[in-house]
Order: sequence, then structure tokens, then C-alpha cells
Amino acid sequence: MRPHHVQLVAALGLLCALLLTGCGSGEGGLKSAGPTPTAVGPVRLWPDLPPATDPPIDYGESDTQRVPGVKVPDNDVHSVIPAAVVLAEVRAHPDTYSGPDGLYEETARAIEACATKPAGCPVLRPYYRDLTGNGRDELIVGIRMPDQQVGVRVYLAENGGLTRIMSTVDQVISVELAGRDLIMRVSSAGIPGYEYRTAWSWDEQQHSMLPTRDEIIRVKPPGTGAASPVPPAPRLVSPAPTAGEGAVPPVPAPVPTPAPLSLEPGP
Repeated sequence: MRPHHVQLVAALGLLCALLLTGCGSGEGGLKSAGPTPTAVGPVRLWPDLPPATDPPIDYGESDTQRVPGVKVPDNDVHSVIPAAVVLAEVRAHPDTYSGPDGLYEETARAIEACATKPAGCPVLRPYYRDLTGNGRDELIVGIRMPDQQVGVRVYLAENGGLTRIMSTVDQVISVELAGRDLIMRVSSAGIPGYEYRTAWSWDEQQHSMLPTRDEIIRVKPPGTGAASPVPPAPRLVSPAPTAGEGAVPPVPAPVPTPAPLSLEPGP
């Protein structure tokens, strides 16, 4: 027998001895985990259904829009004033109360008055995060509206201007940042004890933020008065109050008031 064969047999014998020792009934021995459930693969239902004749709609395309009249030097969103950005959209879409550009009439009036009544300005303090993966921050803006609703808009700086890549309005519990996702917790209508959680993510093909994950989450047992966990207080980030040539007249940054909205920056 060759020397390496002898070494192999000796190693196998030692391994068998160790396994036999470990199989004893003492502490640390191997134990059965019980029967393993049989794996069940996906089953396609109604496989004979004909395919859809209409092409799928490109979701999110209507939410992408260039903000008129706002210049962004060096494509740096920190150089623009959030209230001025929203004001530019209000003036570009007067009397629009629904859709991605829609605002309540009283909200639009309050935005027009942000320069003279900053304490009542509904535009919340901004947050910044690279959500698209282009190496630069995007601008995240919240707009307080009636009936505990909050509008959330995200703007991408490109070609010296701003493109709005997300716009939604809902009864927001909190808004969080996790990596490059923006996660919204929203009250569920008619389902006590539950909430909706939607993760918005950048989609390169649509050039827009899309709701990539949508969940209904139980936050308290039915019939109990336990409240949902209170999110931590946000770390506010102030913008640099400058405006480029041709931009909407500068609007002072609003003074925030205590609110249930939370936007917690990630690490």
C-alpha cells in the first residue's frame, strides 16, 4: 500500500472514531431535528388563460417631471431652497388638486406665502440621500396638508436643473431611509391594528422612484389600545440658502413645528 493511501485510511479511521464519540447520549451529541417537510414548488393556476393583449403600463412615467425655472449649480441639490422648488411647481400647475402635481387649495396658498409667513409654511425641512446611486445626494421634501396628510417628493439634480422622480400623498405615520430605499409607513383605512409599509426604490429604466415592496403589517393586536412604536426624532439638515440665475425668487426656509412625521437618515 502506498504511503499516501496509509495516511488516508488513518485519517478516515480517526474521523469515524470522532463521529461515533459524538453520537453518544451525552451533552453536545448529535440530535435529530425531526422530519423535514417536503419542499413544494410553485404551481401555476389556470395555465390555459390567454396572455394579456394590452402592453403593461410604464408605472411612474407620469410622476417624472422637470421642475421649471429652477437652476442647480454643479448639480448640487444642497444649493436650492426646498420651498422655492415646491413654489415653482405650484406656479407651473395652478388649480391642480389631484395627481402627482396636486395640492389642496389652502396648501398651495400657504406655499405662496412662505416668504412672508415662514412659520406657517407647509414645506418641511429637507433631507438628502443618494437614492439613485449616481454618487450625489437627491433632495427629499415633505409637504404638510390637511387631514393629517403629507406629500413626499424627491428631486434629482441633472443637467443643471431638477427632475422630480417621486411624488405621493398619504396619511403618513413616518418616513424612513434604509440604504437607497425610502420607506413610508401609512395608516390603513378600515383595518384597525394594521398599517401599510411601502418601500420606494430607484428604477433606472423608468428614471423614477417606484414602490417596489408593499406590505400590510400588524402593529398591535386587535381590540387592544397599544400604540405603535414612536419613531426616533429626526436629525434636521438645513439647506444652503442660495439660488441660481433664473430660479424662483428665494423663499426663507420654514421653521418646523412638532409633527408625527419622521424621516430618520440611515448611517
